[in-house]
Amino acid sequence: MRAAWVLLTALAALSAYYVYLPLPGTVSDPWKLMLLDATFRAVQQTCHLIHYLRLSHHLIVLNYLICTFDKLKSVSSEDIKITDAVFDGVEVRVFEPPAKGDEKLKRSVVYIHGGGWALASARTSLYNNLCRIMAESLNAVVVSVEYRLVPEVCFPEQFHDALRATKHFLQPDVLAEYSVDPSRIAISGDSAGGNLAAAVCQQLSKDEHLTIRPKLQALIYPVLQAFDFNTPSYQQNMNMPVLPRYVMINYWIDYFNGNYDLAHSLLINNHTALDVGQALSFRGRLNWTSLLPSSFKKNYKPVIQTTGKADIIQQIPALLDVRAVPLLAENETLQRQPKTYILTCENDVLRDDGVMYAKRLENAGVEVTLDHFDDCFHGCMIFTIWPTDFSAGIQTRNSYIKWLDENL
Repeated sequence: MRAAWVLLTALAALSAYYVYLPLPGTVSDPWKLMLLDATFRAVQQTCHLIHYLRLSHHLIVLNYLICTFDKLKSVSSEDIKITDAVFDGVEVRVFEPPAKGDEKLKRSVVYIHGGGWALASARTSLYNNLCRIMAESLNAVVVSVEYRLVPEVCFPEQFHDALRATKHFLQPDVLAEYSVDPSRIAISGDSAGGNLAAAVCQQLSKDEHLTIRPKLQALIYPVLQAFDFNTPSYQQNMNMPVLPRYVMINYWIDYFNGNYDLAHSLLINNHTALDVGQALSFRGRLNWTSLLPSSFKKNYKPVIQTTGKADIIQQIPALLDVRAVPLLAENETLQRQPKTYILTCENDVLRDDGVMYAKRLENAGVEVTLDHFDDCFHGCMIFTIWPTDFSAGIQTRNSYIKWLDENL
């Protein structure tokens, strides 16, 4: 009996050690976040073991587990019509609120989900719930894009899927089918979906044949660059759940179908060293010492290697492709962007991506709202359903929907 108690005590101590993670004092629901992070780490380690044994790709297993768990908490609505469709070969899920009175046309949001270009789905309850609430709150038609995922396909296929689905929806006859006002359409997405939303908006702005263009873009903690993995937010939040720096770098490598052996070189910015000629023309577009306010720069210093590895860019040229890294777009493209909302979280490696993009857009003459949350973390907006319900999720979601309601 005594041995059993000793064993239980030891297991409890080990569990507490595994779960506990020092977090900034401003983070909301810290213990719940620690539990979420510990669960995610344990699942990831299991998936990597399966990958190591060559039984399956770790991202396929991880996504399978996410979708299996997700089936336990389905959320539905009697008021919103939810249908699955195919737009120019791309699967989408459409959320339509009922007609109100003599209303003829509705506003609309094209939404692109996050998940590192590899995880989640428009059909999971996390995004199904978000889009349903958006459709209800805004009385808007919401089109959630089900783009193909890594490792099934890699860049630029996710971008092409999102672009094709969006352009199909923007056709006058399709908008008429869904009773959508062509002058009141927003493009939006979170994390990797925010990356795709920004890239799609930039591409649409270059299309001279497009007759209908989005009125707004709304980007939720978007990932926008792979040029510098040592911005202040990357340094400050390098071990912050649910997106540590090394995990974000691996998502980039997976997106580009690159080699994990390059991870360390990317982490120390060897791919954009001063002697890497391909990167020189982009350096001024991502100078965080001038684009970030002092409250974000704090005492962090730029990490700029004198000599690096030019062969990384040769192996993965997409690291400097604006379709993958919208923050590196030229000013002429930024000037054509629609009115923009960008939500950022203090406790997020991607914070500075969003802040820098807001500043570059503002410098280009675009009207921008930067909605920053000091107590929130990456991914929080979709965590609003038990058992992964966070006050940060409700807070950010309400602020995002409020802006859309006032501007769309």
